[in-house]
Amino acid sequence: MNTLTILALSWQHILIVAILLVLLFGGKKIPELMRGVGSGIKEFKDAVKEEDKPGSENKSSSDNSNNSSSN
Repeated sequence: MNTLTILALSWQHILIVAILLVLLFGGKKIPELMRGVGSGIKEFKDAVKEEDKPGSENKSSSDNSNNSSSN
């Protein structure tokens, strides 16, 4: 079986999930949840960008050499 067809959602499925979310969390709580998810994604992206900077590799490699020489 193709996994993409298993994960495909029609508009009816999305509507049912949306109704369940409103029933479970209420209309006022959903924006707060989405705001939290958005800030979490933003923090993750910032951390990935920070790790990709050229200066961060030099620091981590020098820290590893210092740790291995002390052992």
